[in-house]
Amino acid sequence: MSPAQRHPTMADVAERAGVSASTVSRTLRGYASVSAEVRDRVERAARELNFAISRQAASLVTGKTGVVAVLVPILKSWFVGSALEGLGLVLRAAGLELVVYYVPDMAERADFFERLPARRNADALLVFSFDLTEEESARLDDLQMPVIYVSQHAEGRPSVYVDDVAGGRGGTRHLLNLGHRRIAFLRAIGVSGFTFSSNERLTGYRQALTDAGIPLDDELVVGAVLGEDRTVVQAVGQLLSLRHPPTAIFVEQDELAVAVLWTLRKSGFDVPERLSVLGFDDHDIARWVGLSTIAQSPTEIGRAAGELARALIETPDTDRERHIVLPTHLIPRATTAPLTPPPAAPEGAGQETPSAGPGSRAE
Repeated sequence: MSPAQRHPTMADVAERAGVSASTVSRTLRGYASVSAEVRDRVERAARELNFAISRQAASLVTGKTGVVAVLVPILKSWFVGSALEGLGLVLRAAGLELVVYYVPDMAERADFFERLPARRNADALLVFSFDLTEEESARLDDLQMPVIYVSQHAEGRPSVYVDDVAGGRGGTRHLLNLGHRRIAFLRAIGVSGFTFSSNERLTGYRQALTDAGIPLDDELVVGAVLGEDRTVVQAVGQLLSLRHPPTAIFVEQDELAVAVLWTLRKSGFDVPERLSVLGFDDHDIARWVGLSTIAQSPTEIGRAAGELARALIETPDTDRERHIVLPTHLIPRATTAPLTPPPAAPEGAGQETPSAGPGSRAE
């Protein structure tokens, strides 16, 4: 039976193009290592034979699945959703598929690390915003594939993240440049997977204050739970009841910063006239409410992670300890302003009238 009388195979395409079956697989899956001349021959042969590549067949020839897996602790997240969008764009362009392993609770987490389903079903694993134990990290190290850490620095392992320390430092300097000296930092409590970023932003905040010669005050660092308004009200109330309350609040997430704005305005505080508020992220909601913020791009983080995954899959000698660190930048909007000095006391106010003492003369 001739190739024209049955379904063509990869071997048929390889024979017609004059290349190996593995070269056909790499060509039809979009590998950059294939030359333009060979690509043209293979694609022409595939069209002439009406051949459609089978992912299973390609896997048998190359040992690759054509799949990139992602491990996430949360899906209902602006950051994770945007990063997955950027990642998906890169993978689709490379002819790779995306599989998401969503591990929202301890039972599913334990099951994932026990079975490690990605071992047989993917060519690389991206760990998105996941606070791993040492045992879990060691378990992933045993996988026979690249494991890339996203939105966190993993020592000795490939990582993609923003410079959160620089972002925290730059945001605090912005408030210092506006004349603020009592600057609070509001942390997000209980947000799964983002401990690395939270700690780094706090470090940057403290560095900027120290560089400016301002003593650190632990009373100015408070926390609140995203989505629980009561904890936001308590945190803001805690700051405003200090003997020397802050004149500015740096909030580590935009969504939490919007809750702070709502709490202040409901309490009659004018922002930024009486209190400046700065966020971190440049979430869509920040633009809607005019929130000043430190911007990062989770879409670009996803793109960079996808490119790194593709390089590690296609080129075995790619640096497997590479760190890609993306920048942040300030977006000044309507919630930060120069510190307004307190109104001057009326002349003579607060001054005691001197009494007539010994030797004084009455006019």
